[in-house]
This record gives sequence, C-alpha cells and structure tokens, in this order.
Amino acid sequence: MFETNMSRVQKLTFSAMVIALYVTVLYFTQSFSFGAYQIRIATALYALSYLFPFLVLPLGLANFIANMLFGGLGLLDMFGGCLVGMVTASLIVCIRRFGLIAVPIVLVPGFGVSLWLSYLLKLPYLSLAASLCIGQAIPSVCGVLLVKALDNKNRKKGPFLCKAEQKPN
Repeated sequence: MFETNMSRVQKLTFSAMVIALYVTVLYFTQSFSFGAYQIRIATALYALSYLFPFLVLPLGLANFIANMLFGGLGLLDMFGGCLVGMVTASLIVCIRRFGLIAVPIVLVPGFGVSLWLSYLLKLPYLSLAASLCIGQAIPSVCGVLLVKALDNKNRKKGPFLCKAEQKPN
C-alpha cells in the first residue's frame, strides 16, 4: 500500500488534492454527469481508496461539495451523495483483497442514489437504478484502470516519494 510511507500532513494534502480533482473532473463532465445515465467520470476516483484507504471520508466530502456546487437537488442529494461516496469507498477498502473494485462503484451509486432521486424526480426506482448502474459502468472501468496503472507504477519505481525521500538501491 502507498499510504504506509505518508505522514499525516501528506495524507491531508493528498486528500485535499483528490477532493479538488473530483470537483474539477465533475465540473468538466457535468454535461453528462447528471443526465439520464449519469456517467459520472469523477466517481472513478473512488477506486483510489483501494490503494489509499484514508480517502474514504474525503471522497464522501468530495461528492458533497460537487453536489452542492453542481447538483441543484438540495440537501438530500448533498448528504445522500456524501453517504454513498463513503459507503462506496469503504466497500472498496473492505473487499480489496478480492480485487472487486468495479462492483461497489457500479452498485452503490446505482442503487443508493436512486433511493432519493426516484422520490425527488418522481421516477420509478427500478428504471432509475438500472440507468444509473449502466452509467456507472464506464467510471468503474476507468477506476480499475487507474488503480492498475498506479499499482504497476508503484511496483516498478516504488511508492510515490520525492527524490529526496527515496532510498538508494
């Protein structure tokens, strides 16, 4: 795991960068992040909790901020999105030994977000859940690819350390 080499300050800084990245990605992809299929590419970042378990809370907070800035559906959507983000990241941490990163990224937002969106938008729950799960398929694949790329880089070059911190071979 990468986080074993990080101090508290580094974890806090990294968490802030991930939150900023989540909000920025959502800003640039909002045209299709809030549609019928909600292809929310930013949720691919949930996969980072596989490598960095301390990101569970920051990823929920990132979702809260994004829904506050771009969602427009009020407090239920903001707090619900925060909860869904933390549950998704937590499940990824819990099942990481099985390598099933994509499953929580598809199912938790798909079935969780549908709970309040079906109420707020007056749409049938199952059809909304199906469309959200379909939309989450793309971010889940992106998340898996992101983790694989970072994990391969970690194995080849060692964890993300600055040059001054790297130990000589």
